[in-house]
This record gives sequence, structure tokens and C-alpha cells, in this order.
Amino acid sequence: MTDRENREPEPRRSPLHEVHTSEGATFTDFAGWTMPLKYRSELAEHAAVRTAAGLFDLSHMGEIVVLGPEAGAALDAALLGELSAMEVGRAKYTLMLNAEGGVVDDLVVYRTGPDRYLVVANAANRETVAAELRSRALGFAAEVQDESDDIGLLALQGPLSLDVLSEVGGFSADQDERTEQRFVELLTGLKNYRFLAAWYRGHPVLVARTGYTGEIGYELFVAPALLPQLWRAIREAGAGSGVVPVGLAARDTLRLEAGMPLYGNELTAATRPQQAGLGRLVLADKAAAYVGREAVEGFDGSGERILVGLASEGRRAGRHGYPVRAGEEVVGEVTSGALSPTLGHPIAMAYVHPDAVARELAIDVRGTALPARVVPLPFYKRPDRKA
Repeated sequence: MTDRENREPEPRRSPLHEVHTSEGATFTDFAGWTMPLKYRSELAEHAAVRTAAGLFDLSHMGEIVVLGPEAGAALDAALLGELSAMEVGRAKYTLMLNAEGGVVDDLVVYRTGPDRYLVVANAANRETVAAELRSRALGFAAEVQDESDDIGLLALQGPLSLDVLSEVGGFSADQDERTEQRFVELLTGLKNYRFLAAWYRGHPVLVARTGYTGEIGYELFVAPALLPQLWRAIREAGAGSGVVPVGLAARDTLRLEAGMPLYGNELTAATRPQQAGLGRLVLADKAAAYVGREAVEGFDGSGERILVGLASEGRRAGRHGYPVRAGEEVVGEVTSGALSPTLGHPIAMAYVHPDAVARELAIDVRGTALPARVVPLPFYKRPDRKA
């Protein structure tokens, strides 16, 4: 075997790589991609999303299309929830499980037509999810196509995201560019976990009211070649509103404040949905059999660690893997933690033994016991959370 064959493959670059470079990005390797970690200040980026809006490049995510007359039935057999019951134009958060009831990945599924669904997977799990969907669709009149390389994805998140997106020229409700005002009307009325099939400068675009920050926001699926043009148009429209580009560092603190799980941290192949506070996704009356059903429906959960929120004082934060103690006893482990930019104190998500939740807890921060109290998730809720 040659040295070349021994080398790790070069990280992939987003279609926006040159744009990020011009924006002053600092890059990091993430799930086989070279992606922006931050641009100038991750704290400023975080604050912009909470007070104005931030623009994210999500080109590394996986987009898998399931189509055919039994596409919905195939997804019912592959994932939690009843995807076949969704209306066209709606989206649903769901999980793919293994036979033991552990989480293979968390997904968002969009029903884009009567016989067509778009499944969005985490970047690191794209190939696994595509392969599992193909395997689980056998016997159904359904086809699974990994279209990740043909679909680009941006996210605009924050309280001013609707105002900014409404000012971006080139969107229309259909191929007739004179329907720009109709697009704005539809966008204004778009509810959470709904989407529009629209057009941007003559090209199809899917505009979804979804996101990973806890704020009102939109995710835009377009052809990769259009990403630089659309990125610059949004930046121009938001120039007077405080819109900034946002990297992975701020994205992580935003999702942590919003209590949203991250695959590999809060969700793993050994984690049952009920442990992660996602038991609502397990439908006892679901008609279809699905992979992992017997394991999760028979899961007692007593004695198993559960996901909780922890809050502390001071400036030192617990990090992934830090032990959680009750006295001298280790009763859990931190999965994600940071000094919350919005709240001004340390927060963490951790798996803790249920019997220890009511006890006095501390996070072991490199040998120092940091007192922590259990608090409800999410840590942060936007003022219009019911919208």
C-alpha cells in the first residue's frame, strides 16, 4: 500500500469557501469538510443571532430524497413517527434508530410532494443514513437518492430574519418573477416547520421555517452554484440590520442554549430516545413496524441516566466528558457545556442517574468541584416562542 493510499482524504470545501475567505473566516475540519469556525468574534456572532440575524453555511449537511408511491410507507418503516401522515409543505423532526433502540441519527424530513420526501441528515452520518434508508426501503415501491452534492443549504436565523429575507431581491412565488410580492406574503405567513417551494432568479428554492438556534429563522435549499450569489444578496439586504456570517463555534453555543441535542454528544448509538427527552417521538399506536420498535417500546428506563440541564455560577464551564458528582459518587457525565453568552453563566447538558437529580450536584472541572443545579431545558427561549 502506498503512502498516498494511507493518507486521509482531503477535507471537502463548501461552494462558499472563497466567500468565507473574503469574509475573514477561520476554518476548521468538521465531518470531512473545511468549514468556518468563526469570522471575527464568536461572541459577536452569537449575539447577532439573538438580537438581529446571522447567516450560516450548511453545505456540509446531507440531503437524501425518498420518492415513489410508497415513499411515505418506507419512511414509516425506517424512522420514528408517521411520515406518511404529513401534509405536503410540512417538516418533522425525527430519529433513525438501530435494532437496539439507539440513535443512528437525528433528522428533519420535509414532504415536498405526494410521493416525494427530503431527508436532511448530519454531515458525519450522510452515507450511513442513505445506506440504511436504501436497506429499509427494500420491498417498498420507493427509491432512495443521495442528492447531497446537488443541493446547497444556507440558514438565516434571528429575530430580524423575516425582515431581511423579505428585502432580498430575486425571490418569486413561481417562475414568473413578477410574483415577488406574493412570495413575501407567503413567507410572512409561514409557520414553524413549514416550507415554501419557490424560485430564486429563475431557479427552484425550498425556503423552510426551520433551524438549530432557538430563534425564528429560515433554511434555504438551492443549487450549490447559486450559493455565492444568494449569500451576497442576503448580506447586502441585511447590511443595515446587523446581519453577520456565523461559524460553527457560535452555532454550537446557540443550539446549547436552546437545549437542542447534538449527534455524538447527546445522541449516540447507545442512547434511547426516552433518555434524551425525546420519548414523544415514540408513538405507541403507530401502525407500521420499524427498526428499533421493540427495543424502545419495551424500554423501562428505570436506573438509566437521563438528559438534564445544569446551570452553574462563575465563569468556568463543564465540557464534554467531564464527570458529574453527588458528593464523591460519579452520577453522570457532561455531554455539552459552555459559558452561555446570552445568560452570562455556565450551562451544560449532562446524562445523570435519575436518583441523583434531586441531590446536590457538582461538575468535576479538572479536579475542582463546580456546584451545579438541575434546571429545565431549554436554557433560553425566544420571546415569541409560541409563534
